[in-house]
Amino acid sequence: MTDPKILQQRRQNLARALDIPVILWSGQAVSRNFPANRFPFRASSHFLYFTGYSLENAAIRLEAGQLELFADDPSPESCLWHGEAPTTAEIALSIGADAHYPLSQLPSRAQNAATLAVQDLATRAQQSRILQRAVEFPPTAEDLELAKAIVGLRLCHDEAALRELRTSAAVAVEAHLAGMRAARRAKTEAEVRSAIEGVIIARNMTCSYNSIVTTRGEVLHNERYDNRLQPGDLILADVGAETQSGWASDITRTYPVGGEFSPTQRQIYEIVLAAHDACIARIRPEVEYLDIHLLAASILTEGLVDVGILRGNVADLVERDVHALFFPHGVGHLLGLDVHDLEDLGDLAGYEWGRQRSDRFGLKYLRLNRPLQSGMVVTIEPGFYQIPGILHDPKTRSRYGDAVNWERLAQFSDTRGIRIENDVLVNKSGAEVLTAKLPRRVEDIAIVQNSF
Repeated sequence: MTDPKILQQRRQNLARALDIPVILWSGQAVSRNFPANRFPFRASSHFLYFTGYSLENAAIRLEAGQLELFADDPSPESCLWHGEAPTTAEIALSIGADAHYPLSQLPSRAQNAATLAVQDLATRAQQSRILQRAVEFPPTAEDLELAKAIVGLRLCHDEAALRELRTSAAVAVEAHLAGMRAARRAKTEAEVRSAIEGVIIARNMTCSYNSIVTTRGEVLHNERYDNRLQPGDLILADVGAETQSGWASDITRTYPVGGEFSPTQRQIYEIVLAAHDACIARIRPEVEYLDIHLLAASILTEGLVDVGILRGNVADLVERDVHALFFPHGVGHLLGLDVHDLEDLGDLAGYEWGRQRSDRFGLKYLRLNRPLQSGMVVTIEPGFYQIPGILHDPKTRSRYGDAVNWERLAQFSDTRGIRIENDVLVNKSGAEVLTAKLPRRVEDIAIVQNSF
């Protein structure tokens, strides 16, 4: 439970940034197949930020630093199926609310309030009905001003948030270590996933997103786990933990099934690692995140030129976006109450106000384009992927045919996808890697894999 004093400080910060009433909804669980079979509920991150409590079908009204909680007490039927739960009064006391009311009284306090759209459609309809106007995405008018104010608060984390993020990171590190060890004896991707997620579940946490544990690392968000592990395969494991109050971690490691990289796999791995380490070394306040992304692109490109996959001048190749053939995504994103923090607001948080996404092949998937500030937590995650949909596209081959040595690339067919990702706190002097205890160097990964 978040300290009520911290929650009060966050409300005061919002009041200083915005002088209109605000109503934030928690949301409702979504059903699958029939109403009683529900996906696990997780409250809206904006609601969590000011309450620290994942309460379903509730709302808070914020004005002048005061918080009013609107929620109904558990029904007798709910108690039958789910056991006794705290009353609204008890919850209000625990979060430091100034008053509490039944949800039915919210319309009488909703005049001229700003809000942010919640993801589930039932709550979205409730928002529009109570506010008597369309609640839209992307936000407009007073809702846009609220979104900007919340971005201003949540971009840089307070000490309570950092404690949660450190806890999440520590559990995710422990989980990934279990996965590395399991890869030596597991027969399927699912077994490695089980070893990783078992640690997170044992710590009474959940995964902060659907885990990626795959030998098909070229599929960037692969959520299948049915491949059998074969000698010579690489496992790409992208898994994060989420604390009970909603704070996330996000780590990726790539390691060999049999405990040893092939020579070609190791060559590419070392290139990705060099890009990763250089990017983290560059992090400090006021550095443009775009420059960090371009640094990753340059180092990856230089490495691919050195091994003979690409040919040409590195700067020219990056300017032409040739690197995006193998590194199409951005080098990272914000991390906080969501694994891609604040992305429910589109690019409002990721992009400095007034900036827009590029349509360039090598930049259009960049999730963060603003100067770094002390207190931000970001991911750094360069990668190399052989994606058939890109590399086999006739237009791509025609456009970049002079820059790629396709015969040499074919010699790296055992290297489908490699990504290395850590969570990094920007501080006044540079960077602190929150996930530094998880090995990333080849020799150190081998020690872990041989320690079971």
